[in-house]
Amino acid sequence: MKPNIGPRIWANSIFLLGSPILVAVWVPMYLYYEGNSAWLWVGLVAGWVLTGLGITVGYHRLFSHRAYQANGLWRAWWLFWGGAAIQNSCLVWSAGHRRHHQHTDTDRDPYSVKHGFWWAHIEWILHSDPVRDDFSNCRDLQKDPLVMAQHKHYWTIVFLAGLFLPLALGSLIGRPIGMFLFAGLLRMVITHQTTFLINSLCHLKGDRPWDEEASAADNWLVAFFTHGEGWHSFHHRFPSDYRNGYFWHNWDPGKWAIWLGSKVGFTRKLRRQKKADEIANRGRSTTEVTV
Repeated sequence: MKPNIGPRIWANSIFLLGSPILVAVWVPMYLYYEGNSAWLWVGLVAGWVLTGLGITVGYHRLFSHRAYQANGLWRAWWLFWGGAAIQNSCLVWSAGHRRHHQHTDTDRDPYSVKHGFWWAHIEWILHSDPVRDDFSNCRDLQKDPLVMAQHKHYWTIVFLAGLFLPLALGSLIGRPIGMFLFAGLLRMVITHQTTFLINSLCHLKGDRPWDEEASAADNWLVAFFTHGEGWHSFHHRFPSDYRNGYFWHNWDPGKWAIWLGSKVGFTRKLRRQKKADEIANRGRSTTEVTV
């Protein structure tokens, strides 16, 4: 049984349901009529990496969970690319995510998997929610000038990164429409759908080595496409740890970026939960532990 939901948000519905259909038709047609170009795929991958890290390194680990601290340049950079992912402002995103952790798998969880795969994946975004703009759990972020500036100018970032930047880069290679299609629309759809899988698939399928009773599960395939976010069993057990993939062999570019940032002075006070080390070391070699 689904929770009491508000009216459908038609703008979200048309945009989020229509964009995958649009790229599924437009990309093959473009390649057939205009031909391929390596630069289009470079733009796609670069945009996917930057916006994906903007979500995991910025929105998620830095702002939602305060898993580490960072200087102004780092924070501004990832706020920009997080906004470019078109998943709402950091303030809105963090408020919903904090509610998800506080009320996981209950009716107060905005994207509880208990209401089904599709609800957790995308349907929750397609309906109004009376508490979506309740930022009472983000008093700290409301005091952050950069977060509030990004919230105020969110749509400017969306159009700049999603429309004007791809068109400008595409003009340099004589393919403005192609770059908009690949680095703008296709990149957005891939980032959306893979991020949504964390809320849906990673609460249904995978291993639960850190908490067998929780719905959150580790899924290596989702981790690959979301830059480390798929190690969801660990994350729900230790949400304030800057790592999602605990072991060195866990694919987690997010933790590597944060760690490298600490070596050059961009990040600091990386939080590591000692309890995670205790659990990991029960029958496991300490040489498996990551940085």
